[in-house]
Amino acid sequence: MKTETQTDLVVRRTIPASAEELFDAWLDPKSLALWMTPMDGMTPATVRNDPRVGGEYEIIMHAPGHDYPHRGNYRVIDRPRRLAFTWLSDATGDRETVVTVEFVPRGAKTEVVLTHAGLDDDAQTKHTQGWSGVLEKLEKFV
Repeated sequence: MKTETQTDLVVRRTIPASAEELFDAWLDPKSLALWMTPMDGMTPATVRNDPRVGGEYEIIMHAPGHDYPHRGNYRVIDRPRRLAFTWLSDATGDRETVVTVEFVPRGAKTEVVLTHAGLDDDAQTKHTQGWSGVLEKLEKFV
């Protein structure tokens, strides 16, 4: 019997924007719709969120011929330092995983450190590409 391992995925990117700007971009549904699209060719996402601890969110990413729904709830909202939320999607096997985003000031820039916990090996590969693309688009957005 194959045993799946779970490891934490960590993606970092230093972005020329303040921690406040970046933090707020994660909670504003209009903003999220524009940059929470990791692949080229995706149209703006459909976003519904209730940005408070315990509040739920849903992000539906739209690619040609396929939609990618994601959902969860907020566990930590500590502006402008840290966000944590659960993350469920087809790519996680509809299992609850946890994403933590930390915003670390670096002079006029901010290092965004995203940790996605509880992913199996297959999901980690998919999410490494996805989160890297998301942070790249976030940088272009701000």
